[in-house]
Amino acid sequence: MTLSRAFLFPPLPSYFSVVAYLSLPASTASQQMKIISWNVNGLRATIGKEFHTHIEVLRPDVMCLQETKAQDDQVAAALAPMQDWYIYSNSAEKKGYSGVAILSRTKPQSVTHDIGVPDHDTEGRVITAEFDNFYLINVYVPNSGDGMKRLEYRAEWDKAFAAYLSKLKKKKAIVVTGDFNVAHQPIDLARPKENYNKTSGYTQTEIDGMDGLLQVGLLDAYRHLNPTAVQYTFWSVRFGARAKNVGWRIDYFLVDKKLESKLESSTIHDQLMGSDHCPIELILTD
Repeated sequence: MTLSRAFLFPPLPSYFSVVAYLSLPASTASQQMKIISWNVNGLRATIGKEFHTHIEVLRPDVMCLQETKAQDDQVAAALAPMQDWYIYSNSAEKKGYSGVAILSRTKPQSVTHDIGVPDHDTEGRVITAEFDNFYLINVYVPNSGDGMKRLEYRAEWDKAFAAYLSKLKKKKAIVVTGDFNVAHQPIDLARPKENYNKTSGYTQTEIDGMDGLLQVGLLDAYRHLNPTAVQYTFWSVRFGARAKNVGWRIDYFLVDKKLESKLESSTIHDQLMGSDHCPIELILTD
């Protein structure tokens, strides 16, 4: 793993700083942490689609972005208006592909890239930030691809990632978020029967991979707090899927069971546009 580079931009003009900080009441800021996770499907494209407006509405303390499709310098340039934020990114060797980033209002204790396995560390899929009480792991899990060409690789990746989480969890509690590219249960997609073992993202192999992550000692925060709710986080861009709400829940917060008592809420912001995914939110209390 390699240490991440941080970009801290100059202070905002005073009027902008007031908006940013007054949006979080002092009591909330001291007692809660709000984390937003969002697969932006190309950061530079999403920036032009009310990205900053969404941030003002969501008012996160930390943001985790997946599929930035940008190199580190391009991430820094795209997010230059986000002054007073610490910005860390992990980009794929292949340009315009994959990529993750963490944006934080406060400086983490440490930030690292990848999972320490050379076969899995070239696609910019994992970035980990250490905070006082937990590690925050932002992940973009490999898609099995058309015709499930990468399903075998995906299965190996899931095992390696679970091992990484297990090792990290021995040091401190963990919170894992991102695009996991799997609907875990039938309730998590609109058409489970039609897709089971036929479509990438809902094969038994991928479901087993998610089971393996949960068995590390994690809770699916949204499903834990909303056991019967039907909401999705991803919609195909074809056939008007989003308008018809023919979607999948493949973006998650997996939270260490040791933090269960600190789970305040887990929310899917399916009304916010800008990507084929929507933002998801987790609030933890002190």
